[in-house]
Amino acid sequence: MNTPRLFGKRLSLAAAALLFAIPAISTHAAESVLFIGNSFTFGYGSAARYYRADTVTDLNKEGTGGVPALFKSFADQAGVDYDVSIETYPGAGLDFHLANRLELIGQQPWDHAVMHGFSTLDRDAPGNPATLIATVADMAEFLRGLNADSELYLSATWSRADMVYPENKPWHGTPIEQMAIDIRAGYDAAAAGVGASVNPVGEAWSRAMATGVADPNPYDGIAPGQVDLWTWDHYHASSYGYYLEALVVFGNVTGIDPRSLGRNECSGYELGFSSAETAALQQVAYDQLSAEGKVTAAPSDEARVIPQRCEG
Repeated sequence: MNTPRLFGKRLSLAAAALLFAIPAISTHAAESVLFIGNSFTFGYGSAARYYRADTVTDLNKEGTGGVPALFKSFADQAGVDYDVSIETYPGAGLDFHLANRLELIGQQPWDHAVMHGFSTLDRDAPGNPATLIATVADMAEFLRGLNADSELYLSATWSRADMVYPENKPWHGTPIEQMAIDIRAGYDAAAAGVGASVNPVGEAWSRAMATGVADPNPYDGIAPGQVDLWTWDHYHASSYGYYLEALVVFGNVTGIDPRSLGRNECSGYELGFSSAETAALQQVAYDQLSAEGKVTAAPSDEARVIPQRCEG
C-alpha cells in the first residue's frame, strides 16, 4: 500500500499556524521529542504502559507513559531537558497516522521524532519493507514541512517469539535473531531515503539473548538468572523489554552512554528490577550502540549508592 504524498495543503496550514506560535516560544525552551508508534511504544502488556504518564504529553489524551516516559526519565537523570510527547494507536503502521493523525502531529514543529511501523514491516506481507519505506518517506516529508531541521529516528523492533517458534509462522525454523535482522534491513532502507538514524532495538534484544541476559525462548520456560523480554503473549515486550528499548532510544538520540545512568537508576528500581538486571540491560544497550558508533563510552561513577525513587 502506498500512501498518497500530497501534503501541500496540510503543510501550508501547519506553517501558517507556526507563524503565530513562534513569537511565544522561549529561546530557552526544551527541545521537543515526539514518539509516533503503536503498542510497542505505549508499552502494552507491561507496567510501563502508564508509568509516569504525567511527565509526557499524550496527544491522544489516553494517559500513556510507556517508552516515552522512560526516555524522559533517563534524560532528566542525565540533565538533558526534553519536552516529550507521544502519539500512538494499537496495531497501527505509519499509514494509520498519516491518514488519521496529521492534525495532532501538525500542532507544532518537532525538534526530534522517533517512530516505527508495524512489527512485521507489513501486516499482510511479513518481511516486505515497501509500505514502511513509503510511509516513512511521507511522514518525514510532513514533519520536515513543520521543521526542516527535525531529526528523525526509526526504531527497528524485535523478533517476536510468537512469529518464530510456533509452526506455520513467517519466521518459523529460523534463529530467534533472524526476524530482527530482517526488520532492521527494512528500517535501514527506509532511513536511507530520508536521512534518519535507526534505533537498533531489535538487535539489542538479540544481543541480550546471545549474552545470557535474556532467555531466547519463552515457550520452554525462563532460565534462572535471565529475564523475559516478552510479556505473556510472546509478542509485545515486558517491562524489561520496553526498558531496553528506551535505553537504546535514549542512547541514540542523546549520544549518552546508557551505563552512565547507573545500576541504581530510578526507573528500573520503580519497575521492580534488581540493580544487577538494570546494569545488565544498560550494558547490552551500550554494547549495541557502541558497535554501531552511536555512543562514546562514559560509564557511571555510581554516585547513587542505593536505589531511590525518581524525583518529580
